[in-house]
Amino acid sequence: MNYPEIERLIKIIKTLRSENGCAWDREQTHRTLRKNMLEEAYEAVDAIDDNDVNHLKEELGDVLLQVVLHAQIAEDTNEFNIEDVAKGISDKLIRRHPHVFGDTKVKTTQDIVQNWELIKQKEKQHRKSLMDGISKSQSALMSAQKISKKAVSVGFEWPNEETLIDCVKSEIVEFREAIKKKDNINAEEELGDLLFAVVNLARWNKIDAEQALLKANKKFMKRFRKMEEIAQKDLNDYSFEEYEKLWNKAKELVYKDND
Repeated sequence: MNYPEIERLIKIIKTLRSENGCAWDREQTHRTLRKNMLEEAYEAVDAIDDNDVNHLKEELGDVLLQVVLHAQIAEDTNEFNIEDVAKGISDKLIRRHPHVFGDTKVKTTQDIVQNWELIKQKEKQHRKSLMDGISKSQSALMSAQKISKKAVSVGFEWPNEETLIDCVKSEIVEFREAIKKKDNINAEEELGDLLFAVVNLARWNKIDAEQALLKANKKFMKRFRKMEEIAQKDLNDYSFEEYEKLWNKAKELVYKDND
């Protein structure tokens, strides 16, 4: 099976980075394109969340552009090329799927996940701690989820959900105490502990905390826009009681819109 458009894209990027190409493209480095990689990935995720296939196709093209561009930058400096990138991920996929490309027998998807982690550990023997290898660039919420999962993988877990809920409650108490004392430094630390405990509560219930918060953000924005739409005066002029009534009305209207 041939993919001429992928070869065409690689040639286009090579031309753009050449002496007779584009000055802007020639100036780019891995560091200058860092922000672009993050933005394009997030936009692709937005398209997935919106269930917009056409938009997803476009955004995946933008992500692919970043991959090919970074590979070309590396080739220009004799570090690696797009073939090395493809070979690396292909080899990794074969190694980590011995039940497909080898003789390993599995019964459940849990077996597959466990095998993946065992193989990964063998590949990463240079890592001294279970906490090594966690991305420093991903969101704090995503990092918290991964840290929690890694700790749990060796049995560092709450005995039951009730003790975890008690932990969340105790962190709220400690946060409020720090606020009462006007100890902002400690309050920040306690708030962090509270957020981390809530992430663990999400993990316990097999809920993706990042996705849960993204959905909450979207829900809030939708209701706030509705509130702006139906407001009878400038929002700055509303009292707390008026705001509460306006918010509840907006929630009701948004619910009807979605029904």
